[in-house]
Amino acid sequence: MANRSSLLVCVALYAGSCATSGGDSLTPERLTGPLHWKIDNPQSVGGESTTVVGQPRVVETSQGQAVQFDGVDDALFVDAAPLQGLEKFTAEIVFRPAQNGPREQRFFHLQEDETSNRVLFETRLTDDDRWFLDTFIRSGGTGVTLFAEDFTHPIGPWYHAAIVVDGSRMHHYVNGQLELSSELAYKPQGPGRTSLGVRINRVSWYKGEIREVRVTPNVLAPAEFLKP
Repeated sequence: MANRSSLLVCVALYAGSCATSGGDSLTPERLTGPLHWKIDNPQSVGGESTTVVGQPRVVETSQGQAVQFDGVDDALFVDAAPLQGLEKFTAEIVFRPAQNGPREQRFFHLQEDETSNRVLFETRLTDDDRWFLDTFIRSGGTGVTLFAEDFTHPIGPWYHAAIVVDGSRMHHYVNGQLELSSELAYKPQGPGRTSLGVRINRVSWYKGEIREVRVTPNVLAPAEFLKP
């Protein structure tokens, strides 16, 4: 896993460089700069091959190519752990939820191997054709949910969602606006996996499109976020 993770860091860092002995990296597995995945090819994410479930397909949108998921059995699994070793991070995703999807959808999941520790982005659809963000982190036996039912959004446009962990608190944002935050005694994840379009255990499928994912090994301000 160490060799695989090191390769991922070297080929996929948004900054375009790898850590050296004089850099800030503590281990080869730990990100030293933003990892930016363009989600435009079901067979490869960030230079890493995927396990494809169902038939997620590439679509052309006004914002460029994206991958579309059907909400029934489409998903991508990536044998990579962007959060490995990070004490602080900003995890972002650019996505567009579709109408008539399942009420509960887990669409971006970063899971530590052999534990229940995870970082999870979810959409919740409402009866009036809107959605809200539900985020969850389990770390070191403690779970925190940010259930933003008072912050609903219309289905149709592209959105940006972010989870920011500063070491003592978890915050979540939609389109750069802070919705909820909570105290969280966060412990870094070890090796793990990532899924897009469904939870790692293949429940709560997502209907919609995903265009970009980025994980940054520090706390970003909203002005630094990706744009929807």
